[in-house]
Amino acid sequence: MPGTTPWGAQQFLKGLSMSKLTFEQFGELEAKYEAGTATADDLAALEPYRAKRAVLLASGFGSRMLPITINTPKPLVDVNGQRIIETLLNALLAADITEIYIVTGYKRECFELLKRDYPMVTLLENPIYASTNNISSACVAKDHFSNAYVFESDLYLRNPALIKKYRYQSCYMGVPVNETPDWCFDTENGIITDLHKGGSDCHHMYGISYWTKEDGAQLAIDLPTCFDADDETKQRFWDDVPCVIRRDNYRIAIEECTFDDVSEIDSFAELQEIDHRYRI
Repeated sequence: MPGTTPWGAQQFLKGLSMSKLTFEQFGELEAKYEAGTATADDLAALEPYRAKRAVLLASGFGSRMLPITINTPKPLVDVNGQRIIETLLNALLAADITEIYIVTGYKRECFELLKRDYPMVTLLENPIYASTNNISSACVAKDHFSNAYVFESDLYLRNPALIKKYRYQSCYMGVPVNETPDWCFDTENGIITDLHKGGSDCHHMYGISYWTKEDGAQLAIDLPTCFDADDETKQRFWDDVPCVIRRDNYRIAIEECTFDDVSEIDSFAELQEIDHRYRI
């Protein structure tokens, strides 16, 4: 009968769904899913690796984007006819991820309007966003990091295919570079070993990451513990927790991408370059 799986293969796949797949097994099943040939048993084996939710950190001022952010939070700025955050939301929906949390702060009320087009979104509030770095926003959403993508919400995503439905391991997006003055990852054999600003023979960092069920549960512990440790930590980026402060608790892969896949719009001048409507 077309579309059925032989009994022996069914038993094999049933065993896979009950135990951890190897990276090679995962790759084979994911390839079948992408090709549209995955059976029900294939999907059952992939289910533990399905991205189920997303957290978008969107509480900051966006001061370098002045004057456009005087009345509009940076993630809601229109770029070429689309709000920045919508490029992320649309990619998530295309990957069948509908449990979406947005951590707000600055001009929180503006995000209520976003829910008219994206009613599946849940808004969370960071009441101390103005006096801390984004580690406080991560703490607000700490219980939602398992099987989850986490984004900086000011990234203009050009290639939605980066957001895959299935992920084998925790990872960050990064571009291999010879040298960069920006935030970057040191890696060894495809695994992140450090995060710092400026480096050579490294990966330019993008604030797009994915966290497995186990690593998400660990972050729920490590984020508030580190945040409460001292005042200095309250001024750090949340990524420092898994990549620097508590990196021994994680094994985070680098997922390579290109500068054409994502745009970091950090200033009004960069916005003008991407969208000519803002040129004076």
